[in-house]
This record gives sequence, structure tokens and C-alpha cells, in this order.
Amino acid sequence: MPVGVNSHSVSDHTQGNWNGMVGRIELIRTPAVWIQDLQVYPDIASYSILVKGKVGSLRAELGTMPVSLEIDPGEYHASALVQWDSSGGVFSVTIPMGESAALWDEFHPFLYHLTARLPANGEVKKVTFGLREISTLGTQFLINGRKTFIRGTLECAIFPQTGHPPTEVEPWRRIIRIAKAHGLNNLRFHSWCPPEAAFTAADELGMYLQVECSSWANNSFKNDSASLGSGGPTDAWIYAEAERILRFYGNHPSFVFMLYGNEPGGVNKNSYLSEWVQHFKSMDSRRLYSAASGWPKLPENQFHVVPDPRIQAWGKGLKSRVNALPPTTTVDYRQFINSVSVPVISHEIGQWCVYPNFRERKKYTGYLKPKNFDIFYDRLQKQGMAKQADKFLLASGKLQTLLYKEEIESALRTPAMAGFQLLDLHDFPGQGTALVGVLDPFWQEKGYVTAAEYRRFCNHTVLLARLEKRVFTNADTLAADIEIAHFGDQPLHDRTCLWRLQDARHRTVASGSLPARDIPIDNAIPLGSIHIPLQGVDSPGQFQLVVSLQPGDIENQWDVWIYPDQVSATIPDDVLVCNRIDEVCKAKLAQGGKVMLFIPPGEVKGDAKTGPIALGFSSIFWNTAWTSRQAPHTLGILCDPGHRALAEFPTDYHSNWQWWYLIHQAAPMIVSDLPKSLQPIVSVIDDWFTARRLALIFEGRVGKGRVLVCSIDLLAEGAQNPVCRQMLASLIKYVDSKAFNPDQELTLDQLGSLLKKQAKK
Repeated sequence: MPVGVNSHSVSDHTQGNWNGMVGRIELIRTPAVWIQDLQVYPDIASYSILVKGKVGSLRAELGTMPVSLEIDPGEYHASALVQWDSSGGVFSVTIPMGESAALWDEFHPFLYHLTARLPANGEVKKVTFGLREISTLGTQFLINGRKTFIRGTLECAIFPQTGHPPTEVEPWRRIIRIAKAHGLNNLRFHSWCPPEAAFTAADELGMYLQVECSSWANNSFKNDSASLGSGGPTDAWIYAEAERILRFYGNHPSFVFMLYGNEPGGVNKNSYLSEWVQHFKSMDSRRLYSAASGWPKLPENQFHVVPDPRIQAWGKGLKSRVNALPPTTTVDYRQFINSVSVPVISHEIGQWCVYPNFRERKKYTGYLKPKNFDIFYDRLQKQGMAKQADKFLLASGKLQTLLYKEEIESALRTPAMAGFQLLDLHDFPGQGTALVGVLDPFWQEKGYVTAAEYRRFCNHTVLLARLEKRVFTNADTLAADIEIAHFGDQPLHDRTCLWRLQDARHRTVASGSLPARDIPIDNAIPLGSIHIPLQGVDSPGQFQLVVSLQPGDIENQWDVWIYPDQVSATIPDDVLVCNRIDEVCKAKLAQGGKVMLFIPPGEVKGDAKTGPIALGFSSIFWNTAWTSRQAPHTLGILCDPGHRALAEFPTDYHSNWQWWYLIHQAAPMIVSDLPKSLQPIVSVIDDWFTARRLALIFEGRVGKGRVLVCSIDLLAEGAQNPVCRQMLASLIKYVDSKAFNPDQELTLDQLGSLLKKQAKK
């Protein structure tokens, strides 16, 4: 069946070719009249259930038989009379359960077990259900009448040990526990339907599932007849598959969303999917339906899963806001949400890459082997950077985490938004290798962020701060509006918000509290404003604004930087500053002098094969192989904060938001042809496909002279901001000190190889 070559139900991007069947396979002997199907429809308003059953019959004659129904736990009993003929029969009965009956949701996943019997022949059928209702109110979801916010991640059939999804419950319990430990409440099964074990585990643990009918019928088809709405075999199959899914898994309370599949193609897809959604809305009201993940937004949809409200759109490159605009925490998507009338789940947010974790290779003891990682490691080793692999992983991982933090908080800041789905909490090993998870394909941590740290910004209750900027001077006042997104099981009463500004050594610089208030279930709930005069604060420095809710353990934090309002950047008389290697520069070095060579970004030589390296603040989106080298091409910076050149420039070893101002004025130098012993002061982590040695700042000895080379244009008009001024001042102070005594020997030709063809003067 042509469901789409990239559908995760069949694709070899994340699994092997199953080449057979897995799980339980059995033949069951039944009486000549048996219970063929049993479906439970909860009605939360009346605290009752409607049971619909079907009986099958091999008898030619008509017949009648009583059916008894029992619910455990509790004293719930009912009976019905079923009539059948040679084609079988149906019955239905409503069973009141009373207002004391327990409801099912993510916080209290209470389950009931229904047993139906045909006393006349001993036939028995059992199903599990929960009292759960999902509905909508405007652009928000309601679970049992209470607002909820979907915090999801994808599951793309990624099971490298076996090559197929587990059919036992315990492995699914493990996955769901890990997802919930990271603050999530939803798994989206991208273009596939999981085995019943996944539903069972989700029922037990309180996880909302989005199920798709095993198809990604997009323009990867060569034959238009296989596209949606073409009248080809896929059209009928998706209907049949959806009906099978509902029949076998429809009772599971965790099963809340159903869609055709992912990102459909075909000229008739809209009309086909409109009818598909309407058909299943009428057939089974126990869940919500939408056409597809990604698109289209159809009037029939009960909710949309679309990519509009997210940071990095496909093809956006360096024009996305985290790459093009100075860092802030005020952006939300209210304008888009106000343009729709149903809930919106943001489609596949994130896709921020991290460097390969080569220590992961030893985990592949089963069906699949990480040959891609072997190739990437060989390339890294060839460049003499294998010993830096762990540092590349951790530095790029820290960048990835802060990008996911901003991505998730942007959604949580948006009034009346319904949710998001990550791509991904764990890595996607296919499509060119998309290392987009803070967890590896085995759902294990990589060492740069814990589940507890992740939950600070991704949870049912999250504190939020709206900061117009993250970079200040000691002449400014730090202003922040504090909000909370609360989607817990109950409103919070009489809670006080405490705040503090702390330095890098966790010493409190300023602190206070906001008035106590009750907190309803919703987001964009204002808690108050903070104003902190920064005069007298020691600078330069990195600080954290930390906000907590008392009583309780809810806390969140945001990095900010405070620089001196005035900083000296006077060039010492004995230091030559230049932007090209001209005769003056050569003479200065030959005389044993000191040179600061600032190469303008536009003059930095690109890659001979791939052209200029697109440097952005963010890490790589998805991966460069699958996206035809969409920008950016790098994964942040790596530096030694203890290097004397950075003594007056407070920084982590990895990219953080203040680096945006530097990256925006920079281009990475390819130093692959320079001595492998060269250790840049500030490196750029390259794409693992190209594995080039890249630098923004390095130093060396050229003959008798000493040179510091920087491809951040700190002398340009655009560099007149506190961050660039401070970096320039720190570099000047270093070059003017006795500490500026590099050991690495370089030649003028090696320096010249970093620049485009020199203009003659």
C-alpha cells in the first residue's frame, strides 16, 4: 500500500524493514454466538457510560440472549437483550455511575474494567475504559471541562535495539515516564499507529496520545494516483485503517486525537480530508479529529496542527527571530491565535540540533548499528578534533537547551494557545541524522540537561518573565513582567511570587516579592512587574533573574548580562590594529610587534566546495543534509572562559544569549589548513557532515611578532553595543598585557589563507 515512502509506519529512516509480524499472534475459539465488539462511550455530564456491543453468529436461525455487564471497581451492573441473525446483532445500554465515579486525566488516570457476558454459553469479553471527555472552548482544549495545554513530543518508530516498536507494556511505561519527567503530557505518533501496549501504558500513566493513520502521503510520490484524493488505493485504505484503529483502540482514554497522518500532498487533498474528518467526527465522538499534522487548516477540523506559531520555519534560515533579532522574552503568537477559531497545536517546534554523542555508539547492541556516527567520527578525527568531541556535544547541547526553552516559553506566553509538539525530545536517527533531542534514541540523557532542569520551563505550571532585552548596562533599570501558565489539576490559592537577581556565584544582588493572588487554570496570567535599578551593580557580569512561587517548588530563571555604561577601548600605542595583511602589518610583525587583525566578515574566505559558512546564533535546523544546507551551518561557539583574553568578558564555555550580538557581526574562519596544534580562543562548532576547524578568535606568533586574529567586526558601527564594546575592551587589555605571549607559530601565508583575495593598496 503506497502510504508514502517517508511514513514512519514503513520508512527505514528510523527502523529496519520489519519483514514480518511482531507481538501476539493467536487464534481464539469462541462459541457459535460470541461478543464481537464492545465500545464504551463516557458521558461526563451525566456520569454515565453508553455501552455499544456487537455479537457475531454462525447460526442460520434467529436468536435472542441476555447480556450481563459488570464494572470493576464499584457496584455497577446492567443487562441487555441482544437479538441476532446470521449476520449477528447489536445491543446498547446506558449505565449510570454516579457523581462519585472517578474521572480519568493526566493527573488522575483512573481506570475501570467492563466485563460483558453471555450467560447462556459462557462467552466473556473485557475492555478497559476511563471516564474522560475532551472538548474545546474557543482556541483551547478542555479535559473533563478543565482547560489543558498540550505539551507533546513525536514518536517516530525509533527503536534501534529491535528495529520495531515494543509490543510489551513495560517498555512503553518507561518511555512515558521519561516524557512525563520532562513535563510532557502528549505523544504524537507521526504517521503511524502504535501497538496496544502503548495505549495500555498511556492509560495507566496519564498520557494523551495523538494517533495517525500510518501515512505521510506527500509529494514524495512519483505517481499522482497515490496522492490523497486521487481515487487511488491509498484513499480507501486510510478510511479502512482509521476504522480498524477506532474499533481496536477506541476505548482507551489516552487516545484523544486522531488525524489522517502527516503533511499531505495531492491537488485534491483538501476535499478528501474534509470528508474524512467529517465522517469520523460523526462516527465516534470520544476524541477530536483534524485533517493532518502540518496542514491543511480546514473548516471541518476540530483543532489544527500547524507550524505557524514557532521560531524556525522551513527555509527561514538566518531570518528567523533568534538569528535576526536581538534576544528578548516578549514574543508570543497571539496574533496568529486570534486569527483562528479552534485550538492550535504548534507543529514540530524546535528541530534544534546538537553535536553527535560518540559515546552513544556502544549502546547499539541490537538490530541497528550507528554507521553514520562512525563516518562522522572519522571526519572529526581526520581534522585532529576527536578529543574535542565531548566538548562539542556539551557546548552545542547547552545552546540547544536554551533554544528549546525560548521555543516552549513562547508558546506558554501566548494567551489561549492550545499546545505544542516537539521535534523532538529524543534524537531522530534518519533523514540524514537529525540530532534534535536532549535525549538520545534510547530515551537517555546526554549529560547537558536533566529532566528536573527541563521541567522548570516545560511543565503544567511554568513561571514566565517578559524581558524586552537580556543585555543591560549599569545605567539601566531591569524591567520584567512576570506571568504564569498554570494547567494543573486545580487552581492555586493565595500564592506569592518571590524574585531575586543573583550573580554568577549565586549571590543575591536584589530581591523582592509580588502580591499574593489566586491563580486560575489558564496561561498569560499576570503576577506583577519587577523593576531593578542597576546602578551600583558590579559589572561586567552574568546574572540570573530567578522567580519562584511559594509555597511550592515551582521556579524558573533567565540569564541576563550587565555591562559598564562606559568602557575604555583605547588602543595602546605599541599595538597595531588592522583589517588586512598589508605591508604595515607585515612590518609590525617583522619588528616583533603586536598586531590585532580584525578580519571583516565579508572578507573571510568561504569553503571552496560549499561556499560561505552561514553563521547564526541558533544551532542547525533539523540537519543540513536533508534541508539542502539550510542556514545556519554551525552549532554555536566553544571557548575557555578562563582564557586571559576573555578575562573582562564574562561568558560560559558555550553560546548564550549575549553571544547573539557578536555572532551578528561575525563570520567563522576556516582554520583547517593551519597547524592542528592551534587552539582557538573562541571556536565555532561546525556541522558534523563537514567537520571543519572553525574559529572566531585565535592567537599566534608570526616570526618575532605576535598576532591576535578576530573575525568578529568589533570596530564596525554595528558593534556599538555593550557586548561588542566589552569584548573589544577585554581583547585589548589582553594584548596589552604580559600574558599575550602565544606559543603557536604561524606564517603570513597561513594568515592570508583565511581571507578572500587581498585587495592591493
